[in-house]
Amino acid sequence: MPAEASPLKTTIMDSVKDAMRAKEKERLSVLRQITAAIKQVEVDNRADLSDDDIVVILTKMTKQRREALDQFEKAGRDDLASIEKAELVVIEEFLPTPLSEEEIAEAIQAAIAEAGASSIKDMGAVMNVLRPQIQGRADMGAVSGQVKAALNN
Repeated sequence: MPAEASPLKTTIMDSVKDAMRAKEKERLSVLRQITAAIKQVEVDNRADLSDDDIVVILTKMTKQRREALDQFEKAGRDDLASIEKAELVVIEEFLPTPLSEEEIAEAIQAAIAEAGASSIKDMGAVMNVLRPQIQGRADMGAVSGQVKAALNN
């Protein structure tokens, strides 16, 4: 592993080793899914990933788990839903602390001001300002709805 590996990647790799030592099969399985996803992107891009890049991957993984969880709950498959919940818990350990509703609202207002947005047509510009600030710390779908509501007022 290169010396300048991201601290988040190092933390994840250490967690893999800890899970192996503790013989935590389920946790180890999820951690290996995370490392495989990171490795795949690194191989595809032929570059080491930064913490921000890894947060994007983890955010995508949590979104996939939430969607699957929702489908399993609707189908009454509590056995599969509990697996998704457990995987979500492990993945979310490595994400930054989620933002509160107030922090999200403040970030949206600041992004609207920074982008000089005045109507719904400016939503893309607002989201481009907002995304790097809150990626991995808030549900981007919900934030998008809040931005839309703020621009409509």
